[in-house]
Amino acid sequence: MKHFEYVTKKEYGPVKEELINLIRMVQDDVREHFTFRYDFIGSASRNMITREVGGNVGYDFDVNIRVNDPDNKYTAKKIRNILKTAFDKHGKLFSYDNAEDSKRVLTIKVKDKKNSKILHGCDFAVVNDYIDDNGYECQEYIHFNKSQNTYEWQEQPDGYYLLNERVDDIKEYGYWQEVRDLYIEKKNRNQDNNKKSRSIFAETVKEIHDKHFE
Repeated sequence: MKHFEYVTKKEYGPVKEELINLIRMVQDDVREHFTFRYDFIGSASRNMITREVGGNVGYDFDVNIRVNDPDNKYTAKKIRNILKTAFDKHGKLFSYDNAEDSKRVLTIKVKDKKNSKILHGCDFAVVNDYIDDNGYECQEYIHFNKSQNTYEWQEQPDGYYLLNERVDDIKEYGYWQEVRDLYIEKKNRNQDNNKKSRSIFAETVKEIHDKHFE
């Protein structure tokens, strides 16, 4: 049975600093096309990075990239391709493989090929924040349809907004340690290899939120 643990800041901190240096190099590289801002999100922003003890897939970071393209000069495909080319170019300096292009993100990984292990990686999502016609804050992301080889801006699902609201409530009232404890417990109990960490996290947040607020 798999067993997960939290990765300490002491361990992942230097790797995060290297990632920041890489991102800044990419910012400089693509500046002739556009500028962008970035934010560490998900487990990295919450100090909840996990890995399987004795496993071979390491741990990863999640980063949102917000491209400044007010005139809509670049298509979704062009933006992703420009960023991928830059990450492929500079990632090698930090031992990252070329970026893998998946549905929601570009993924880079550092691999220990001798021992067939992934040491760590990072998923980059390209997002855009906007205000809809009703005055609500919304977010869309570049979605890659592999079978059709198409890229398009797609709205985040409703669950994305609900999760953020629940997280804010839990943190405001001081229940965050309960989330940390239950999340790692659920990861260790999970026997569905296709179940993503973000799904387990969303379940954890809902359970703690229901416990205290419903």
